[in-house]
Amino acid sequence: MSLPAAGAYPKAVFGDADYERIDAGLADTDRLLSDGYPGDSGTRQPVHTVYVPADRYTPSIAADWGQQALAAAAEAGGIQRLAELVGLSPELAAEVAPRVEAKLRTEAIEDLRIDFEDGYLAPGKSQDPEATEDAEAVRAADQVAAAMAAGTATPFVGIRFKCFEEATRRRGLRTLELFLARLVGVGGGGPDSLPEGLILTLPKVSTVDQVEAMVYAVERLESALGLHRGRLGFEVQVETPQLIIGADGSHPVAQLPHKADGRITALHYGTYDYSASLQIAAAYQSMEHPVADFAKEVMQLAVAGTGIRLSDGSTNILPLGDSAQREEAWKLHARLVRRSLERGYYQGWDLHAHQLPTRYIATYAFYREGLPQATERLRNYVQQTVGAVLDEPATARALAAFVLRGVQCGAVGADEVQVSAGLTEAELTRLAHPHLRVALNSN
Repeated sequence: MSLPAAGAYPKAVFGDADYERIDAGLADTDRLLSDGYPGDSGTRQPVHTVYVPADRYTPSIAADWGQQALAAAAEAGGIQRLAELVGLSPELAAEVAPRVEAKLRTEAIEDLRIDFEDGYLAPGKSQDPEATEDAEAVRAADQVAAAMAAGTATPFVGIRFKCFEEATRRRGLRTLELFLARLVGVGGGGPDSLPEGLILTLPKVSTVDQVEAMVYAVERLESALGLHRGRLGFEVQVETPQLIIGADGSHPVAQLPHKADGRITALHYGTYDYSASLQIAAAYQSMEHPVADFAKEVMQLAVAGTGIRLSDGSTNILPLGDSAQREEAWKLHARLVRRSLERGYYQGWDLHAHQLPTRYIATYAFYREGLPQATERLRNYVQQTVGAVLDEPATARALAAFVLRGVQCGAVGADEVQVSAGLTEAELTRLAHPHLRVALNSN
């Protein structure tokens, strides 16, 4: 294509004053897009969160759950047989099974939440619940520190404390303060004593004000404990309808990313609290009920582009009882995990060790099934080869992000991606998250 000759262009309409006026008029928009929608960080997101009552947490819990999961799968005929039972083809089951077994032996739990809220200290369990929770908060910090020292800590770990409703607010803050202060002070390690994957969970959020109060709380804790500003982030659990649609008809959940000073790391959907608050009968409370899908779609829209991650909830139908009951529960769990993944929810909750085999079977199958087509399309995109699908940059980013998630959770090997797509893990990350290019190139 030849360029027009000099002087062939029309006379310019826009001058410097026009550009400056438009820039000034869009300055607020530019700041909003830059600061409010920075995109995903590209770091690893756990595929699940396991909740354990605080009084049952021990440094060996991940290994213990892994052994229980392997034993349950063995009783069902082995992981490959279980994979076929929940719907995988024999070929895909054979591909997934050794990876799942290795995962359960080495990293059975990715994200662990020591729970001081639901399921902790049932009424009558302690004669002095306040003193008991104080002691448990300190003990939990000691146990986390012990797990870190022993090399048995999960990649992500933290606590869920009581919510900021009036009746439990001070108790929740007290537990949070005790846990963090003890963890910082254990062994004289100071700020470096905190796990790199530390996560704090604020449950039953109903208003933006409660999140702003949490921002103030973590700022005070950072200052008092000698932590650098921004070290403490937190998750918000979406368990009340008031956060989806507020009293004024707005969607408060959409305001959270812009009112929390970048502190919110994730939104977690709470299946049963949310369903119960809408008077859904217990037998019909589910991750796939229409009220759940509506709430999760609003959550997804609210955080799009903000870098805040999403997690689906849990199913309380556990693989226990006789073999028929276990098999039906495994089938349900695997289907729900797959359903969440297909809808862009890459994380969920697990409540029992026996749910771990199907968590990883369904997750690994999702990534391995999509791997051949994704890597072929990425290779064609990078090499500018025309294939059966002509992908745009946005789709190429989505393809790369999909494959990268598979690598990060262990479903896919980085060597496989390099062979099939011609991309190293660093190149894959840059393609998935181009806004991180400078930072990644500097490492």
